[in-house]
Amino acid sequence: MLKPRIIPCLLVKDKGLVKTRQFAQPKYVGDPINAVKVFNEKQVDELIVLDIEASVQGRGPDYGMIRNLATECRMPLCYGGGIKTVEQAERVIAQGVEKVAISSAAIDDPDLIGRLAQVIGKQSVVVVLDVKRNAAGGYELYLARGTQPTGIDPVRFAAEVSARGAGEIVINAIDCDGEMSGYDLELVARVREAVTVPITALGGAGSLKDIGALLARFGVIGAAAGSFFVFKGIYRAVLISYPGPVEKEQMIQDSIRA
Repeated sequence: MLKPRIIPCLLVKDKGLVKTRQFAQPKYVGDPINAVKVFNEKQVDELIVLDIEASVQGRGPDYGMIRNLATECRMPLCYGGGIKTVEQAERVIAQGVEKVAISSAAIDDPDLIGRLAQVIGKQSVVVVLDVKRNAAGGYELYLARGTQPTGIDPVRFAAEVSARGAGEIVINAIDCDGEMSGYDLELVARVREAVTVPITALGGAGSLKDIGALLARFGVIGAAAGSFFVFKGIYRAVLISYPGPVEKEQMIQDSIRA
């Protein structure tokens, strides 16, 4: 039986673990390897690691860092950042990573999605949609850490990447990033209606109640979060956390009954 996945998302910049708010002002919060060790102990469902500078700087993946993370990681690992070719994706997978995530590359070269699916398998291809509201009040895909509008409707693009062979879609709500005030459920609903592949919501979780609300509405879905699993309290002290097995199962059961 498929179950919801609760997924910490680690942002990496210059090999350090950082957190952002609406994709801006990255704040160093520690060593990503140490975070992985803590998440190992907490038996998390899955882990997403995104190098937020690779594509912006026009460089490829840092394979040494990826290998170190994958070697330490005891849960399924998804890596994104700087992947623009099948060869790069294959090399990332060879480091011990289960899934590769692409974002700007999917927009620049949509055919890449199908080529990746043929070589590494559809289940290993994740497309990340960085989305925020535009001046007209609608949703739009953005590039370059949320600074470059594309004019692309994320819902239509989600349907396209699904048809091209993406095995999973991550909906990254820029307006909610780091705000810890809840997921953009409307955005998730629109994408969910347009695709049949698994989706993961990212951006906005500030409590287990927020995750529970997402699960209650959408059932089997990925609930990803960054700040919630890294910060504690109103002063945002750095403290790695994750719900224990009993707490997590109770939340899932509560969402089913909701």
